[in-house]
Amino acid sequence: MEAEREKLGSDIPVQIPAEIVPTGDETSIEFDTARNVTMTHVTGTKKHQDVSNFQFQPGMARIKREYLNLNYKPHVMTQYLPEAMKAEIAQKTKAASDDPNNSQADVPPNKKIKLKGRNKHRPKEKRPDFSTKLCPSLVLDYPCRFGTQCKYTHDVKVYMAAKPKDLGKECYNFTKFGKCPYGIACRYGATHIDEDFKNVVNQDLFEKTCKATTTVNLLPKDIQIKLRKRQYDFSKTDSMLKIALKNLPSAANKNTESVQSTTKAPSNKRLDGDIKVDLLTKPDNSLCDVTVPDTHYIHADNVQPSPCSDSTENSSSLPNASDVDSATKLTTKAVSSDHDKTSDVRCDTSSVVSNDASSFAACASGADSNPKSANVDGRNIGSVTDEDTIRLRPQEKKKINFGDKLYLAPLTTVGNLPFRRVCKRLGADITCGEMAMATNILQGHQSEWALLKRHTSEDIFGVQLCGGFADSMTRCAQLLNEKLDVDFVDINIGCPIDLVFKKGEGSALMGRLNRFEQIVCGMNSVLDIPLTVKMRTGIYENKNIAHNVIPRLKTWGVDLITLHGRTREQRYTKMADWDYIHQCAGAAQPVPLFGNGDILSFEDANLHKEQTGVAGVMIARGALIKPWIFTEIKEQRHWDISANERLEILKDFSNFGLEHWGSDQQGVDITRRFLLEWLSFLHRYIPVGVLERVPQKINERPPHYLGRNDLETLLGSANSGDWVKISEMLLGPVSPGFTFLPKHKANAYK
Repeated sequence: MEAEREKLGSDIPVQIPAEIVPTGDETSIEFDTARNVTMTHVTGTKKHQDVSNFQFQPGMARIKREYLNLNYKPHVMTQYLPEAMKAEIAQKTKAASDDPNNSQADVPPNKKIKLKGRNKHRPKEKRPDFSTKLCPSLVLDYPCRFGTQCKYTHDVKVYMAAKPKDLGKECYNFTKFGKCPYGIACRYGATHIDEDFKNVVNQDLFEKTCKATTTVNLLPKDIQIKLRKRQYDFSKTDSMLKIALKNLPSAANKNTESVQSTTKAPSNKRLDGDIKVDLLTKPDNSLCDVTVPDTHYIHADNVQPSPCSDSTENSSSLPNASDVDSATKLTTKAVSSDHDKTSDVRCDTSSVVSNDASSFAACASGADSNPKSANVDGRNIGSVTDEDTIRLRPQEKKKINFGDKLYLAPLTTVGNLPFRRVCKRLGADITCGEMAMATNILQGHQSEWALLKRHTSEDIFGVQLCGGFADSMTRCAQLLNEKLDVDFVDINIGCPIDLVFKKGEGSALMGRLNRFEQIVCGMNSVLDIPLTVKMRTGIYENKNIAHNVIPRLKTWGVDLITLHGRTREQRYTKMADWDYIHQCAGAAQPVPLFGNGDILSFEDANLHKEQTGVAGVMIARGALIKPWIFTEIKEQRHWDISANERLEILKDFSNFGLEHWGSDQQGVDITRRFLLEWLSFLHRYIPVGVLERVPQKINERPPHYLGRNDLETLLGSANSGDWVKISEMLLGPVSPGFTFLPKHKANAYK
């Protein structure tokens, strides 16, 4: 980590792009040929201002008075805003200027309009014109199977003639790996495209790096086809759910009708009037920890309601072999229904037909019968593998010591793989992918599977699933357990988004505990890795219910609980309730509980851990505002990071993005968009040397200030137009007609 900071601490000269310096400063302009950007160097002085009488308002960060900028005059910057937003601003400006009660006609109209709130309906990027894009077969050098019907262009000379000028002289992928996989489509291809439009390869470097796998958890084409055609073998999940949902407690039937209608429950019909598979339940009617005794069918009369355990050593309650009719067959009938008019797609349940105990075990495990075993009088002899037939006991599952580790929260949009790599280099211990919808994963959506990708530097990595039904969540857990390299699976029951909540997913599950129990128990039955839960304190404001949920989670076998100290209705308003987290941490023992909310310094982390007794802390917005918070916590100090070091971190993110999403035009655009989304949080950081009182609090906003140098001033700008300029310093100039609508309307001010 020290070597990493030495790299970041290189005092590189930085020049600021034109049109972003304060009015009245003297500037010198020159052209940067490396990035094709007009750059401006600020050499002027700040206007005289009297700051001695300035009063800090509540909620305002205390800035050293010598850095205050009292001459700041806001104006709206619309250069990169979409046309709809420009029209809205123009309409408000016209209404303000036409106001007959306005006596200050000389005041600029845009001083009077107020841009508040969120841009809730941000436009999606338009799909590119495929006829102007080069066919991937020419980039990757393989025959195009579509021939003349291919929607991409195959004329390399025409493509290269129309290709815009390179964004820079150096290609990161070529420099690091010896070969750029995007060939002549690369926007930084000057170093690896020859005169004949061929991709140049540095063989020595490429031979050293070509065998190294940096990103895992890709979606294989054959798996995607099976998922889309509903041919993937989920018999293991179906058999476990069939047992768990066979005889639901009567008290839960009323609340779980929608679950049963969407779950492919087996037929309850007896084929011979004597034999029936029943649920072995605990005395408290819990659905968890169901143990299948041996591999035989059971007479209903012989089933004793005894406490369930993960061990089958207590054979006194097991039926004798004479109670087994090997000729009995069980069939399941797929039942489908529309529920809540959602887009969830339920996969068809495969029929389970078994003639004897061994074939039933093979069907339940999703595997063929063991060829080395034989069946004599209903009993298996020979070499028998029971790892898929008998559930793993908790002692046999993979264990992770979560205690006292720094956990980077799963962050929608901004918690992408390049950002996690940045945080990992700066000290994060546990990383988790962005929230993924279980139904989309089961349908083989490429965009959803992209959220599950893992970089090899992430040594403790998990994926977070969101769903509201036991069948889809359990099938998804089985799929991830069999096909992906993950260390744990997290269930999201804290998502406050209305679209998710109204479908009965996310935070809605906190109010549907019977359904949630089915999900947890179903997923635990098919996973051999830890299962964790991330939740909020409750659904409605001033009505915390997490303390009622946590004791149940302990009995259901959850390995880690993460509690965000706000309710769904609060979203991110008010402060996180760490007193309530302290109450829940005691109720969770011995299961580790991580606290989450409002941590922006090592002092915040220390205070909350000491006062609440949590096993660790999860950091979300704090990592977005300053990703080096992990370093500060581990080294117990405030890092007065320089503007050059912060720019180097952004440069690392840009390079990681070009490696992950690509260095062609589409990859550059994606990298730029995620960089801008991150900058919408990163600009909130106030340098330690500028603060009058440390540490900065997450809910404090600074008055307008000038940094210790021009780059620091730029990085602290809340204007989205300045964020675009920063992206141009790292990725080159934006394309003509580029637009970016920030999440908050106030970020249109400059």
